[in-house]
Amino acid sequence: MNIPPGKVIALLPMKANSERVKGKNFRDFNGKPLFRWILDTLLSVTEIDQVVINTDARDILASNGLVDTDRVSIRDRKPEICGDFVSMNSVLADDIANVAASTYLMTHTTNPLMSAETIRSALMAFNQARSQGQADSLFTVDKVQTRFYRADCSAVNHDPDNLIRTQDLEPWFEENSNLYIFTQESFAATSARIGKKPMMFEGARFESIDIDDQQDWDFAVVAARYMQEMNRSAA
Repeated sequence: MNIPPGKVIALLPMKANSERVKGKNFRDFNGKPLFRWILDTLLSVTEIDQVVINTDARDILASNGLVDTDRVSIRDRKPEICGDFVSMNSVLADDIANVAASTYLMTHTTNPLMSAETIRSALMAFNQARSQGQADSLFTVDKVQTRFYRADCSAVNHDPDNLIRTQDLEPWFEENSNLYIFTQESFAATSARIGKKPMMFEGARFESIDIDDQQDWDFAVVAARYMQEMNRSAA
């Protein structure tokens, strides 16, 4: 496949059905469908050449005013990679095999609060690390410094008999599923969006809300309203 030099493609997979929050991708979220939040953010990042939406919901997207444009390409998901139990890597593999790019950026509709600045910063960090041979992929994380326990109440990462301040504990990093950056080569090496030589990128904790269930949805609605109010106050 002929890969245009420097071309950045954002992959935004989107399915019609969702188990825990019915129809969440298209449900109204503070004034517009949930999918529009991250899509509008991606389109505001000029470094991204095109957003590719792999979906089984072309008709639903059309009813919400979204059709193919010069920067949005809607790909109909193949029947064999539809369903709730299909690995996301299978969907991404289909996109990569059909849409050439030097860099792929992948995110979800369920990350409505991620900012354009975070995306730009992550792209810049990845490009620099990649050019220096330090990384072949990037994924976003939340840094956690707190006390963890197993189900039997045994301590995981601290000594209960010698408590130290939580800020002095060894930091752990949680993959937050907000953003992945990778190449065709790194994906081929692992058949996954995290390659053989990944780097972590810590974004703003406020932006890392990922909507999996109704409780996440309710929390994200409140957070988005707060963000909108802060933006209005700053204007």
